[in-house]
Amino acid sequence: MSDQIHANKVAIVTGAAGGIGRATVERLRNDGATVVGLDINPAVVENLTGERLTGIVCDITNDAAMRTIIDDTVAKHGSLDLIVANAGIFKSGEYIEAPEDSWDLHLKINLTATQRFLKFSIPHLKKSILAPSIIIIGSRNYAAPGPGASAYSVTKAGVTQLARVAALELASFGVRVNIIHPDAVFDTEIWSQEALEKSAKRYGMTVEEYKTKNLLSTEITSPGVAAMVSTVAGPVFSATTGAQIPIDGGNDRVI
Repeated sequence: MSDQIHANKVAIVTGAAGGIGRATVERLRNDGATVVGLDINPAVVENLTGERLTGIVCDITNDAAMRTIIDDTVAKHGSLDLIVANAGIFKSGEYIEAPEDSWDLHLKINLTATQRFLKFSIPHLKKSILAPSIIIIGSRNYAAPGPGASAYSVTKAGVTQLARVAALELASFGVRVNIIHPDAVFDTEIWSQEALEKSAKRYGMTVEEYKTKNLLSTEITSPGVAAMVSTVAGPVFSATTGAQIPIDGGNDRVI
């Protein structure tokens, strides 16, 4: 059993049906929080059941729906103390010449919806007396973009700047804002065995070599990222805001 570092806190996590989002919801709950997980995937409801867990179907690009869920969460549980902006999309093959609708969709989901999530949550976070915190899930691509990922990389650079500005604006209210930058996380539905084999082949590697192609030769996992989220939102990082925290095994292009 984890230490209850988030006891009595109320948290909202987006992109919570699987992967990093679901692992984060479960970790925060295990660390004492009451957690509401949002996702456009209906599976979020059945995946997040149990004590202090609620899964809600939500299109995060729908401002009215997001505002209502946030306000209803506060009305039901009494406060909002922690938010984790995790939802996002990645479509490979998105070159500079990407179709306008694909480019716009990345901006809408990865960047604008994150800004709205913060905007609607901040009035409640300012009222929290339990060390309020905002965590944004970024990406190694913010600093080390790759060809074929222009839209994704640009939006992750955008949310990085958003986190920095939010940290400057919210520090006087005691609200900390930090961003965590994972490298590829393979224990998700996005990474099928076929996709792994195709990517590994492009680098001339085996799948296992590809999954650990970083300086520490370690695989980045959803539970590992979730543990980082919980820790950064907790007392160990109580004097930290505006930080960009990698969880990528060490990337020579970033370092």
